[in-house]
Amino acid sequence: MSIIAANLQAVEATIETAVQAVERTRSEVQLLAVSKTFPVEAVLEAMAAGQAAFGENYLQEALEKIAHVARAQPDSKIEWHFIGPIQSNKTRPIAASFDWVHTVERLKIAQRLSEQRPPELGPLNICLQVNISGEASKSGASEAELPELARAVAQLPNLRLRGLMAIPEQASDPAQQRAAFARLRKLSDTLRAGGLALDTLSMGMSGDMDAAIAEGATIVRIGSAIFGARHYE
Repeated sequence: MSIIAANLQAVEATIETAVQAVERTRSEVQLLAVSKTFPVEAVLEAMAAGQAAFGENYLQEALEKIAHVARAQPDSKIEWHFIGPIQSNKTRPIAASFDWVHTVERLKIAQRLSEQRPPELGPLNICLQVNISGEASKSGASEAELPELARAVAQLPNLRLRGLMAIPEQASDPAQQRAAFARLRKLSDTLRAGGLALDTLSMGMSGDMDAAIAEGATIVRIGSAIFGARHYE
């Protein structure tokens, strides 16, 4: 068994334990393998171990991987999720190449994604990024901005608003981790009560996935626990 396959197996076991602890089922949580900065060979290795959803932050790197995987395994049913910051001049390739976008924080970006989504691909799945900890250095809509943004994005024709995403301030205390994820869940509950059909909470990474799952995460974004430590150039 390869190292990546073994790591995936270990992450699966962690998710299974976490869902059982809060009486949820494994099928309620999707594992998104965050493959940014790792070579396409690592993606293919994870695919060989059964992983089918990958998250990428850097557009050019992601497009190269998507093209390579399409050539290497044209029949594979891989989901590509864009989870990095979005510049206005990058929306067209994102709209054309990804199945999900987790990092929409402005209506202008959502409008461009909607206008540029090829109709034959069907609606692009969207999560709105929320700056749940209010950090100046973090991207995301504020809690105050969120209801108006969500209602506007939900009306766009070539998008499907699925839910919310957040990257809370790092904390080692599980109670503190859970508190931030609970705030995101309550925001989602409020939007749903207002009539929006949300079904997704994209929250939790390698260091806090247990807390995220306990508070209702439906997608956990796991990178280093699968692929190893990252080395940024």
